[in-house]
Amino acid sequence: MTTAAPQDIARKLGSGLLSFPVTHLRADGSFDEAAYRENIAWLGGYDASGLFAAGGTGEFFSLTPAEVEQVVSAAVAEAPEGLPVIAPAGYGTATAVEMARAAQRAGAHGILLLPPYLTEASQEGLVAHVRQVCAATDLGVIIYSRANAAYTETAVAELADRCPNLIGFKDGIGNIEQMTRIYAALGDRLTYVGGLPTAEMFALPYLALGVTTYSSAIYNFVPDFALAFYRALRRGDTEFVRTALNDFVIPYCDLRNRKPGYAVSIIKAGMKVIGRPAGPVRSPLTDLDDVELAELADLVKKVS
Repeated sequence: MTTAAPQDIARKLGSGLLSFPVTHLRADGSFDEAAYRENIAWLGGYDASGLFAAGGTGEFFSLTPAEVEQVVSAAVAEAPEGLPVIAPAGYGTATAVEMARAAQRAGAHGILLLPPYLTEASQEGLVAHVRQVCAATDLGVIIYSRANAAYTETAVAELADRCPNLIGFKDGIGNIEQMTRIYAALGDRLTYVGGLPTAEMFALPYLALGVTTYSSAIYNFVPDFALAFYRALRRGDTEFVRTALNDFVIPYCDLRNRKPGYAVSIIKAGMKVIGRPAGPVRSPLTDLDDVELAELADLVKKVS
């Protein structure tokens, strides 16, 4: 994809479903670039509006900064023309700045700024954090409101005023009142992304709050179903959405909730189920056991 202005990237991302591919690992835990690139090419044959490399589903938290840059570079090389590749940045401000610069070097088209590592932060501290990352790159930046980075509407409005390349807000908290406050304050100044695991569970109520897209982890292994669900949502086919929730999404979430960290592990399990294995997860995550894998396989059969 040729270079595009941040606002053009924002419009593209908000126009359809977003893909958050897993990061392929070998049995020894090392990055399997060849398998990853092949999978990016496969996913590129479907109709996503953006590809978020090495995001939460891609085990950002367990990759080194050098590995993140390698993953992003591979995604940029393999993504089809016209599909924006969004790279992650995170941890402390200095590291996040370095990762944002590395993403730009790698040819990414935007940045997803994940919460700072470990420490709590005031709203003033979060604003300073985001401003420094935005200032470090020409790319559009999407802030991820989650865990210890829960942004208020006042902070988001200040950032939108001060950072011309702030293009998006991703919600990973699920506080409807707070999301309403942010949307009321900012309106269409930002692109809003649903970022709760599993995002399909929240897509219907969030649509009324300007959240026109979301990060679909299940897109990794049931892309046709994920796209059908999204299209039904956007055309107002609530009967399709309700049936899909009952037949797949809700029982899938019940399985996902068996252990902490399964929101990522279950996606790699899904890849194994469809015959496109992506290797194990890295510790401290754990893989699904054989019984859970069989349960997931039965669910996938219902929507394949």
